[in-house]
Amino acid sequence: MRILFYAATILLSTVVSAEAQDREPPNGEAPRLFLDEFRPVPQLQVEAHPLTRSKFPCVNMHTHPSRLSAEELRELAEVMDAANVAVSISLDGQAGGRVAEHLRRLSENAPDRFVVFVRMDYRGDGDPEDFTTWDVNQPGYGLRMADKLTESVRLGACGLKLLKDLGLGVKDADGRLLAPDDPRFDPVWQRAGELGVPVLWHCADPIAFFEPTDARNERWEELYRRPEWSFYGDEFPSHSELIEAQMRVIARHPKTNFICAHMANLPVDLERLGKLLDEHPNMYVETSARIAELGRQPYTAREFFLDYRDRILFGTDGPGTPDKLNPQFRMLETFDEYFPYVDDPTRFPPQGFWNIYGIGLPDEVLRQVYFENALRIVPGLKDAYLKRVEILNEITR
Repeated sequence: MRILFYAATILLSTVVSAEAQDREPPNGEAPRLFLDEFRPVPQLQVEAHPLTRSKFPCVNMHTHPSRLSAEELRELAEVMDAANVAVSISLDGQAGGRVAEHLRRLSENAPDRFVVFVRMDYRGDGDPEDFTTWDVNQPGYGLRMADKLTESVRLGACGLKLLKDLGLGVKDADGRLLAPDDPRFDPVWQRAGELGVPVLWHCADPIAFFEPTDARNERWEELYRRPEWSFYGDEFPSHSELIEAQMRVIARHPKTNFICAHMANLPVDLERLGKLLDEHPNMYVETSARIAELGRQPYTAREFFLDYRDRILFGTDGPGTPDKLNPQFRMLETFDEYFPYVDDPTRFPPQGFWNIYGIGLPDEVLRQVYFENALRIVPGLKDAYLKRVEILNEITR
């Protein structure tokens, strides 16, 4: 299907070159390989329980379907049915009246399959190349953006989405990066709480992206392919500074629910993440694009999921295709050992040279992670979910 082709081309996929295969060993020694030619085949023989659908109808909290054609959206709806995904959250809505077009397009091509969050609009009508003209740098921005959020919710949006550019890309009129806790955004956070809609916030990035891209960086290969993902250097705040600023916002607005995307970009330090969840009862996390980190620490991850079962939501990132869905189902539901975190043998490991392990969550925890927590904090989601679950039950009878 074309949707699978789309998913497979999101990240660069490399193959072992014929030149490397034909390379003659010097003096009988093994030939040297380039890193992207190293494709070890595990000899481990253990029981395997690959999954293609979730045990319970789930909500995918983190998807990006806006670039899909009408045909690809229809194909994605079929993928969701096959995988037991009842509803997905599109994080691609534009704030204000512009969200109506995104809602219409999704409804026409994948009816009742998506709930939409809108993105923070920093630029407004400003010049893309001139931060001084951006709306975020004009007086009264916070209230204007809050009003855009109100209009979006009136039109059918159910939440607000922030990308990592707050803290790492958006600048003030003097050319300095805006901090995540800049007070100009306080009216927006407050309005979200008044409207009862959550804020899904991608703040910072993996810790490795803030370290030197050298031989000690376990994500070196990924950063070599995507050098623009490196935030090492004096021109950027540190990972800790960004997370601390985000936590100050969450603490300042206790009546607003914040969903920290990608396990708050702390999946490699679940002890610290647990302490933050303890300190901020209005904070949640979602799992998208972080099962590589979670699945390599199965004992710690399982304990974390059991302890914070009411604060974790399921998500994939991307359009939500089988290559991302299936390994996560397997990690959450089984005790399988040493399997790839991306279900596509043609793709180079995108996030590190390791495999993952299952954490075998009990059914009551799976229900919370897969759908119950999302239904509790996303307004309007419950009706869409129950309607689709009834249809899914008819399909599988």
